[in-house]
Amino acid sequence: MKRQTPQEYVHSLGQVARKAAAVVALSSGKLRNDALLAAAVGIREARAELQAANKKDVAAGEGAGLAGAMIDRLRLTDAGIEAMSAGLEQVAGQPDPVGMTICEWDRPNGLHIEKRRVPIGVIGIIFESRPNVTADAAGLCLKAGNACILRGGKEARNSNLAIAGVLQRTIASAGLPGEAVTVIDRTDRAVVRAMARAEGLIDVIIPRGGEQLIRAVTEAATIPVIKHYAGNCHVYVDAAADLDMAEAICMNAKCQRPGVCNAMETLLVDAAVAEEFLPRISAKLMAAGVELRGCQRSRRIVGEMVAATEDDWTREYLDLILAVRVVDSLEDAIEHINKYSSAHTEAIVTDNPAAAERFAAAVDSSSVMVNASTRFADGGEYGLGAEVGISTDKLHARGPMGAEDLTTYKWIVTGSGQVRR
Repeated sequence: MKRQTPQEYVHSLGQVARKAAAVVALSSGKLRNDALLAAAVGIREARAELQAANKKDVAAGEGAGLAGAMIDRLRLTDAGIEAMSAGLEQVAGQPDPVGMTICEWDRPNGLHIEKRRVPIGVIGIIFESRPNVTADAAGLCLKAGNACILRGGKEARNSNLAIAGVLQRTIASAGLPGEAVTVIDRTDRAVVRAMARAEGLIDVIIPRGGEQLIRAVTEAATIPVIKHYAGNCHVYVDAAADLDMAEAICMNAKCQRPGVCNAMETLLVDAAVAEEFLPRISAKLMAAGVELRGCQRSRRIVGEMVAATEDDWTREYLDLILAVRVVDSLEDAIEHINKYSSAHTEAIVTDNPAAAERFAAAVDSSSVMVNASTRFADGGEYGLGAEVGISTDKLHARGPMGAEDLTTYKWIVTGSGQVRR
């Protein structure tokens, strides 16, 4: 049998997904929740199956020389499998966004105007490395009444297919079409381009991964794209910071999991506390294996730092590397962040409420933390249960995207025979 072209392959999957989406969109919230709970049980029961598939991916990744941070993202631990199940359960327990009235009012002519949430339809999601995204994305799409077509990275192919198989079986057992979740079983990049141009079949595409992937999808797309750019996240230690708190936040933001998008990549320290704070935090960071790349002022205080280049201020290292800069004021910190940040997540450590408010208002990023680690910028920590990604766009959705962000809306106008004159 002749192999389908990428366009034919995506078209065939899209047609099946659209039929499934039509069924899911009209299903009850209870049925969708039952399917999510069944999927959570199925994921737990299939732990051995999932880890066997994942071991193949990890072994192949190590053999290919993937970086440690990438292997960390790829690995499915017992805790990771439990987190997938718990995320599905938490999503099931949330209010149903489908059919929710956003606002409503009556007009003088008697018309009742209502703005109501509805599913988007078929959502295409392209991601790299993390197999847990398969369960998170599918669960959120289902909760919001959508079908999804998922294309994971080739390094997680076996894991993604195994997770999708469990989801399809359990969703079908609950009474919804298993085709509501589709994982693309091709690794060629032409399939990504075909997804991005699947007008009439895929309603929106969400790429999450490296900047190169996101730019390639955006440039190829003829359908709407919600972008999830890199996480070049900053922590600013203000002149009025509690330095013990700042130390704890910086260590957590950089070292707890350096290979994730909400890890700190640049530390900004106010000149008023730099002489005191930089030596102590640098010693702790270097003891944890972090390479420090500092500006000239930082290096005068801590001589062990490597000289930072202009490129370092824009980098998402996803590794135990940190750029460090001394700034003269809160306004200088804000200016640096708005110039170099990827608009993901920034944090300020300060005991000055006015400084905190100014920072929160002026920093142009999707999440701003006040006296808290950047590592909290994800769906689970925001109470969303899971997330389809962290949008750095400003339109439709911004920051961690939960089920409500996977809906759109329609206007329902109810009259009693009115005609326009």
